Amino acid sequence: MPAPSPSTSDAAASLCILVVDDDEAVRGSIACHLDRLGHRVIEARDAVWALELFERHRPDLVLSDVEMAEYDGCWLARQVRERDQGGWTPIIFLSALTEATDVAAGIAAGADDYLLKPVHPIVLEAKLHAMRRLCRMRAQLQALSDELQRANVELQRLAWHDGLTGLLNRRGLDEHLDAAIGLAQRSGTPLTIMLCDVDHFKRYNDALGHHAGDDCLRRVAALLKQLARRPMDSVARYGGEEFALVLPDTPRAGARTLAHAITRVFGSAALPHPDSSVAAHVTLSGGITTCDPGTATPAATLLQRADEALYLAKSQGRNRFASL
Repeated sequence: MPAPSPSTSDAAASLCILVVDDDEAVRGSIACHLDRLGHRVIEARDAVWALELFERHRPDLVLSDVEMAEYDGCWLARQVRERDQGGWTPIIFLSALTEATDVAAGIAAGADDYLLKPVHPIVLEAKLHAMRRLCRMRAQLQALSDELQRANVELQRLAWHDGLTGLLNRRGLDEHLDAAIGLAQRSGTPLTIMLCDVDHFKRYNDALGHHAGDDCLRRVAALLKQLARRPMDSVARYGGEEFALVLPDTPRAGARTLAHAITRVFGSAALPHPDSSVAAHVTLSGGITTCDPGTATPAATLLQRADEALYLAKSQGRNRFASL
């Protein structure tokens, strides 16, 4: 009488099982029984072939004879464990050996359990139920680990980015600036720091309200991000209405070109400013400093020089950039 076909729930829980035995009759008998239970079976007649199949298919379970010619099951278990780092594939040894030392040697090599030959179908099925539970637990743990990793990535993003503008915050700026300084020293290329300030922003808030002020800062951030668009460039909200640009491999001449572009783009954007003594639209003042190739300048010193240059630009009438 033919065995009943596996139910939908059994099929959903079916395993991919690698059966390794140099005795074709034993291997075929076990494979036939596993197939009737609804599992997908891969067969190997020796340990070397089994290892190749393991790397190709990554089965859910390995059922391996211990005593085989040339390379035995212990060798196979050790090889599987070396290639399965970070994961866990259950290995069950099939053996007629019952001595405690033999069992201990197998476990030490990487096996998880033993089945005595000849394998009883009921015992084998019970072991498979246990392996299915372990596979479900492993999948749940992996899903939890993936979720935690995504959460950590998001937490790091939040820790490094400003909630209002989406730009780097002060902490993110410090990290990027330190990395940029190290890169400039190693590659012998110039590094430019630019600090920008929205002119008369307090007056903007007083005239239009803080909600409009937040919208203004988001628009300013978006425009600066578009202008500093090279992959290595970074833009940060330095504080309040101040923004910082870190521009690797940018000499003084390149920084001046970007400064002119910023002034021109903000003029074209014409974001209305109802109470500015500089222009009818939102304008920026900026300070620029460049670290020459091969110069080891601390981040705090670069930021201080850029801030002094920003103060100079404001004292000269705003809506302009100065460099030190």
